Amino acid sequence: MLSSTFRRAATAAASRSNATINIAQRTMAMGPAQGGEISDELLAKLGSLSTQALVDGLWVMGWPASQIDGARPLHPSHKCVGRAVTLNFVPARPDIAQDKPPGGESPEYEAFEKCGPNEVLVMSSVGPWESIGGDIKFLRLKQRNIGGLVSDGSVRDTDEIIKYGFPCFSYSTTARQGPAAMQPWECNGVVSVSGVTVRPGDAIVGDQDGVVVVPAKVAETVYNIAHGREEIEEIVKEELIKNPGPPGIYYPFMSGKIKVDSPLGKLLATKGITPENSNQFEGSADW
Repeated sequence: MLSSTFRRAATAAASRSNATINIAQRTMAMGPAQGGEISDELLAKLGSLSTQALVDGLWVMGWPASQIDGARPLHPSHKCVGRAVTLNFVPARPDIAQDKPPGGESPEYEAFEKCGPNEVLVMSSVGPWESIGGDIKFLRLKQRNIGGLVSDGSVRDTDEIIKYGFPCFSYSTTARQGPAAMQPWECNGVVSVSGVTVRPGDAIVGDQDGVVVVPAKVAETVYNIAHGREEIEEIVKEELIKNPGPPGIYYPFMSGKIKVDSPLGKLLATKGITPENSNQFEGSADW
């Protein structure tokens, strides 16, 4: 009798222990931060395209919004392309400031050192008018020859940052200091920037129309769609310059939906572009 009681108690204790372990494991479960790898060659090809073409490519694939609406170029000359290195800010709180690694070990400086010519630092702010940094901090980004800086927050010391020469895209500029409002908390996690998800390693492309996030997992497909679309747009523009008239004869058109017997389809055929060698036609979409 006593032995069976001990056995029942031991079984119950083991069950509770396993449940505790399972709960602990479950609360720590998460997917990988990075979604894939983008080669230098593919990165350069993505950077050769306009942000409009990239947005269109993602749109026809059915992917959610990919343009970071809260990031505008700090100077008209600024363009960028690079793999995302992410930094997440959280609202300031006394224990956050105490527990964050101090000084040079701070997550923001960890992120800085991961950046080079083929990386874009993506900083997720807690608000559009909060300062993500200024000339002293970002001098290190100049020294790292960074590919670009993108944020939905604001930057300080604008004139100096422009002089540094690296592309910078932010919501705006500000004279405020940032630490009173937020603290850098995590390097290279998945972040939300103006409601757009960014994973480390995603391609970040910025020009005068804004900043687009191309997920690493589908970057090759997005390039193929967007590149095909840009080729067609150049042909249409060339034709309209040569034979002026309303563009409506060729528009609207959607990648993967062009009809062979449409005016646009017939124009493309004269340039050697057909369903056999292009994914832009009805029935030829490969995504």
